[in-house]
Formats: sequence, C-alpha cells, structure tokens
Amino acid sequence: MQEWIDAVRLELDLDTTVDIDAILDLARIAAHNVERPAAPVTTFLLGIAVAGGADAASAAKKIEALAEGWTQPE
Repeated sequence: MQEWIDAVRLELDLDTTVDIDAILDLARIAAHNVERPAAPVTTFLLGIAVAGGADAASAAKKIEALAEGWTQPE
C-alpha cells in the first residue's frame, strides 16, 4: 500500500504525509455506522477539509464521532 501511496503522491506532486491507519479507521467507522458507500466519500471529504487547512487528526475525530452516533433517517 505504501508504494501505491508514494506513486500517487509523486504523480500528483503532493508534498504531504499520509496516516494510512487513521484514514482506514475513519473509512471503517463510516462504512459500519452509516453505510458502506459512505467510506470513500467520507475520506474524500476529510481530504477536502485538510486541503482547506483543517488538522487531519482533529477533523477525523469529529467525523468519527458523528458517524459513531449516526442513526439512519426514517
């Protein structure tokens, strides 16, 4: 996985580190507590927040808390 991430970072000229475990944990929580397709969309939204200046760990914790308390609308 790290080789893939490094290749994508190089291809997109991204100078950033990637916390794989944090991203996968967030995806797992979103998939299990919201619905499976929420996983990639949620991590995409985290990326947008971080690109806009948000702290990755703080934003992930906020999203995780939201997902953990999520109940499906009726």
